[in-house]
Amino acid sequence: MKKLKKKLLTGDFKFPEDVAIGSLDDMPERIIQFGEGNFLRAFVNWMVDEMNKQELFMGKTVVVQPIPQGQADTLNEQEGLYTLLLRGISEGEIVEKKSLVTSISRAINPYEDWQAYLSCAVQPEMRFMVSNTTEAGIAYKKEAKPVDNCPETFPSKVTAFLYERFNAFNGSPDKGMIIIPCELIDQNGDSLKDIVFRYIDDWDLGDKFKAWVDEHNYFLNTLVDRIVTGYPMDEAEKLKAELGYDDKLMVAGEVFHLWVIEGDESLANELPLVEAGLDVIWTDDLTPYRTRKVRILNGAHTMMVPMAYLYGIDTVRECIEDDTVLSYMKKGIYDEIIPVLDLPQEEKEAFATAVLERFANPFIEHQLLSIALNSVSKWQVRVLPSLLEYIELKDKLPQVLTFSLAALLAFYKGSELRDGALIGNRDNSQYNIQDDQNILDFFYKLWQDYEEDEDLHGLCTKALGQDSFWGMDLTTVEGLVQAVVNYLREILDKGMKAAVKDIL
Repeated sequence: MKKLKKKLLTGDFKFPEDVAIGSLDDMPERIIQFGEGNFLRAFVNWMVDEMNKQELFMGKTVVVQPIPQGQADTLNEQEGLYTLLLRGISEGEIVEKKSLVTSISRAINPYEDWQAYLSCAVQPEMRFMVSNTTEAGIAYKKEAKPVDNCPETFPSKVTAFLYERFNAFNGSPDKGMIIIPCELIDQNGDSLKDIVFRYIDDWDLGDKFKAWVDEHNYFLNTLVDRIVTGYPMDEAEKLKAELGYDDKLMVAGEVFHLWVIEGDESLANELPLVEAGLDVIWTDDLTPYRTRKVRILNGAHTMMVPMAYLYGIDTVRECIEDDTVLSYMKKGIYDEIIPVLDLPQEEKEAFATAVLERFANPFIEHQLLSIALNSVSKWQVRVLPSLLEYIELKDKLPQVLTFSLAALLAFYKGSELRDGALIGNRDNSQYNIQDDQNILDFFYKLWQDYEEDEDLHGLCTKALGQDSFWGMDLTTVEGLVQAVVNYLREILDKGMKAAVKDIL
């Protein structure tokens, strides 16, 4: 089997006709990227590839391995090349696209070659910085100023890069960077900038440098959205045979993608993502888009998962295929979540339609139990705001969102604590409930006490009164405790299938 290398692109090798090959032109390195993992390669690097194909950007990306262990060596072995599979449902039709992405020039492991990393800072054409170092990556840790060594945290590496660039170009205003983090935290650009300023102070780098960072570098807040499943292990041999080459970095993801960037329109002109036909939104306030995603996409997951799992379903796709569960989801999304969101109706409904298509993706097996991790805090962030705003708007409780709270309490009914999990039971089989230990301890005792006194109203009052779980005392919401008691009694007495059908 041939290895994926650039010589395949210039030799006699025939790529399959359904593989779209990226631009083969020589281009300057214009982007430095922290992170070589699946998400960035299926999201940012693919987008750069799309711009390059249309001769809109004409720039390559240098990838920096953000931690000591990673895939920089494998990327360099394949000379930056990899195959991307995008598969899913779009406008009711199954879509499959294969691309050979050519937008990465090389990868650097700064822990092994710190100078190679710093040398990127003095390249005149370098203009953009992107990252996905996980939510834990944008964090401060006190560190000594690096001399010939690679510091530990991502923000400290950014600070060192910017300081090298500042000195190399004598603080020239036009040599600032446009920094676009993709980590899934709120205000990711602002948070990164704040930590960079802390390192500037810690390392005594001076007021002139701090002013240059502040005035001539742009730290943009972003929201990213695409499910990337990674290397298609189950199909690898079949795909290798179809492609005719071995690709260790092959990555699969869904067709849907969205990148919302909070930044000035002049910056959008420098990075012509929209012009390339990509689903990218430049805005002066991404809050409504974050709220839309959290409430509709994530909220639909969270209000559905405990119910659907106890209903007898294991994956998100199966939820879409079951008429009752699908009706439950649609009622929750269209009748209870969408009405309280402050966005144009057409835009909200289009996003909801896309969400349901994504849930139906036949190429993704999204396990409900994996989504159920930390469901209590997820319900607080993703579902509770919609419930409270619905009450304010309609002066009554929303049926599905209220039922989802009862289903959550039923899902957390465990018979024992074992290996850091609470053990639940469904149809004579066990499942692991995973959450913070204090939450698991609480629900274990709560249900053990119920076994003795069978006081369901007392159980719901105790659960809803835990303001440390919900951010407020939910017993103060008029009628909520009794509604949850009624739904939970139906679930326990009749089973989840009958209880759900009753509210529909």
